[in-house]
Amino acid sequence: MQRNDDTGKLILRLTIGILLLMHGLFKLMNGTPGISALVLANGWPVWVAYGVYIGEVLAPALIIIGLLTRLGAAVIVINMIVAVHLAHGAQLFQISKSGGWLLETQALYLFGALAIALLGAGRFSLGGPNGRFN
Repeated sequence: MQRNDDTGKLILRLTIGILLLMHGLFKLMNGTPGISALVLANGWPVWVAYGVYIGEVLAPALIIIGLLTRLGAAVIVINMIVAVHLAHGAQLFQISKSGGWLLETQALYLFGALAIALLGAGRFSLGGPNGRFN
């Protein structure tokens, strides 16, 4: 039986990376005023809002190409925990009108990135399967 672990890791990396990168590119084009307002409302310094560019542009790019993959995935996990805390905390136990969890997209990014951080990049990556933090 042929194992397809590396192909599965590639598919997971591309799925999480591309989907989250789209959010980051939107923020690059439109700025972070909404995030800045949430950060300030929680008593945090406004510069924290710019961390979204690291968590939604740089980190997804790293996991897409497979370089410093575990580190990039860990950054995404932290980014999603902060996003849930700042913007979605009240929705933690809510169900949508269609019966799904209101935070299913955030959970997909968080737990997908956690899986990538634990599994690593695999063979189909720029950093190779045995690279440090890969």
